[in-house]
Amino acid sequence: MQATADSTKMDCVWSNWKSQAIDLLYWRDIKQTGIVFGSFLLLLFSLTQFSVVSVVAYLALAALSATISFRIYKSVLQAVQKTDEGHPFKAYLELEITLSQEQIQKYTDCLQFYVNSTLKELRRLFLVQDLVDSLKFAVLMWLLTYVGALFNGLTLLLMAVVSMFTLPVVYVKHQAQIDQYL
Repeated sequence: MQATADSTKMDCVWSNWKSQAIDLLYWRDIKQTGIVFGSFLLLLFSLTQFSVVSVVAYLALAALSATISFRIYKSVLQAVQKTDEGHPFKAYLELEITLSQEQIQKYTDCLQFYVNSTLKELRRLFLVQDLVDSLKFAVLMWLLTYVGALFNGLTLLLMAVVSMFTLPVVYVKHQAQIDQYL
C-alpha cells in the first residue's frame, strides 16, 4: 500500500517535467533548446576556468548590470518623453514568490522518498543482501576509479550534457541504421 502511494507521488511530480525534458532533448522548440543547451555549455566552460564562487558572482553582476541599465534607460526615456509609465519591473516586483506550506510539503515528501530509496538501496548493496548485485556494484565502483583517473568531474558533466542534447536527435534521424547495427 505504501509503495503504491510513493509511486503515485513520484509519477505526479515527474509527469510534467518529463514531457518538458523530452521536448528539450529532442529539439522540438529549437530556440528554447538552443538557449538551455548554450546556457549549460557556457556555465560548464566557465566552471572549467573559474571557481564556482567567481562564476556565480559574474552571473549575478551580469544580471544586475542588465537590469540597472534597463532601469536607467527607461527612466531617461520617460524623462525625455515626459511620460509616467512607472517602474519597468513593477509587474515582477508585485509577483508573489513565496512557497506555500503545501508546496514545501510536496517537495519535501518527494525529496524524502528519493533519499529513503537511495539509502535503502545503498544499505542493501553494502551489506550484501544479494551477492550478485553487490559484486556488480563493486565492479562499477572499480570501473569508476579508472574513469575518475582519466577525467575531471566537470569534463564528464560536459560530455554528459553534450550527449544528452545530441544523441536523441542523432538516433531519431538515423534510427533505421542504428537499429540495424544494434
